[in-house]
Amino acid sequence: MNLASQPGEYRVRGWQVVSNLQDKYVFITGCDSGFGNQLARQLDLRGLRVLAACLTEKGAEQLRDRTSDRVQTVILDVTKTESIAAATQWVKERVGDRGLWGLVNNAGVFMPSAPNEWLTKQDFVKIIDVNLLGLIEVTLSLLPLVRKARGRVVNVSSAAGRLAICGGGYCISKYGVEAFSDSLRRELSYFGVKVAIIEPGYFKTNMTRHENFSQGYQEAWERARPEIKEIYGEKILASLVKLAVMFEPRWGHNLCLVTDCMEHALTTCHPRTRYSPGWDAKFIYLPMSYMPSILVDAICYWSFPRPAKGL
Repeated sequence: MNLASQPGEYRVRGWQVVSNLQDKYVFITGCDSGFGNQLARQLDLRGLRVLAACLTEKGAEQLRDRTSDRVQTVILDVTKTESIAAATQWVKERVGDRGLWGLVNNAGVFMPSAPNEWLTKQDFVKIIDVNLLGLIEVTLSLLPLVRKARGRVVNVSSAAGRLAICGGGYCISKYGVEAFSDSLRRELSYFGVKVAIIEPGYFKTNMTRHENFSQGYQEAWERARPEIKEIYGEKILASLVKLAVMFEPRWGHNLCLVTDCMEHALTTCHPRTRYSPGWDAKFIYLPMSYMPSILVDAICYWSFPRPAKGL
């Protein structure tokens, strides 16, 4: 449901819309699919000027085919400094003296995700490079343009940035996004720049399909050391895959629950500090993040499969 349709705060203070939206530029990373793609199309319909960064030319072409000429695309790999520098120059040439009203750091990866002992350091690095270090470098590169416009930075974190729900680099990277965003928000408040964090629950995108979980678990298991396989046992692999399918929510296809929050953060005069789209985020993960650790641990022990040689 669109936030604009809600009564109370949203309709009064929360939906005092900023003026001259049609003159404002918003740069979004990760627009090949998922939230970034949906947001680019949504803001285009709202009349904003969208600068959409895609990882592949195929993704960029498909987005251009579905949007108006207000949407311009650029190829960006957030793990490469030279790619970020080229994209920053591209943005400068388009926004000119107006500056950049909105920066949406959406690009992200989830896999490889598995019990920590199944993974290598490089498995962690692969995720952190995209989700955290890439986000930081993109932000620092474009910040002068955002400051010029007294605009917005919208960082996509996750409910997993509040509660470590799985092993691997994903939760680590999202905890980092939370910390970076909090410090950035306080620093930029002196310059009239607002920073918002989006903390979605589980939504079904190309990144989070259960087929990807299955493949990721299988690859990590095959690379695990023999003693790790002996401790965990073969049956745990099938149990983890089954768990991923079971936890897939029915509302997970409605990406607008997330992009409506992004749009609100970009277009209202009074954006929230944090948005938590998804019923699982609101009623499971966030409440659990405030519970005593001993209780959260007990819930996790009950929910997740036990290793073959676990006590």
